[in-house]
Amino acid sequence: MSIQIRDDRHMRALTGVSQTQFEILLNTFAMTYAELQWQAYQEGLAAGTRKRRPGGGRKGALPTMRDKLLFLLYYFKVYPTFDVLGTHFHMARSKANENLYKLVPVLYQTLVHLEVMPHRAFATPADLLEALDGMDTILIDVTERNHRRPQVDQTQREYYSGKKNDIHSKTQ
Repeated sequence: MSIQIRDDRHMRALTGVSQTQFEILLNTFAMTYAELQWQAYQEGLAAGTRKRRPGGGRKGALPTMRDKLLFLLYYFKVYPTFDVLGTHFHMARSKANENLYKLVPVLYQTLVHLEVMPHRAFATPADLLEALDGMDTILIDVTERNHRRPQVDQTQREYYSGKKNDIHSKTQ
């Protein structure tokens, strides 16, 4: 493991989860990773592009599931640049980027499987109301971002935020 975790406080500071939560997440993450690897292997066999079985080849800088999950959680907690992330996990910045984008779908599927992934999109207003059933308070995080002023008058009116001299759009 590239980063040594000393205790539960250290684990929460680096990843945002306790050691107990990490172990629960690790079991499901490993299972999901294996399933997705096997699925990719089967697709590669069908397409005739697969050269080796899952688990073959070099192990890289993140040889264990624990390292892979720690890498992901550390990134999402700290949001370092890929140079910094690569330095902490003893890899080039390009490999840090490659590993991150390869492992993010695995973490997403893990969180969906554990039923802890928050709702991001709803097909109908009824789906939204169903998800909000029993909740008293809703918090929505919105950020205004500046963008170039449109030249067409009607488009300007659509983007006008009420603030003087700036054109903003709200991003949720």
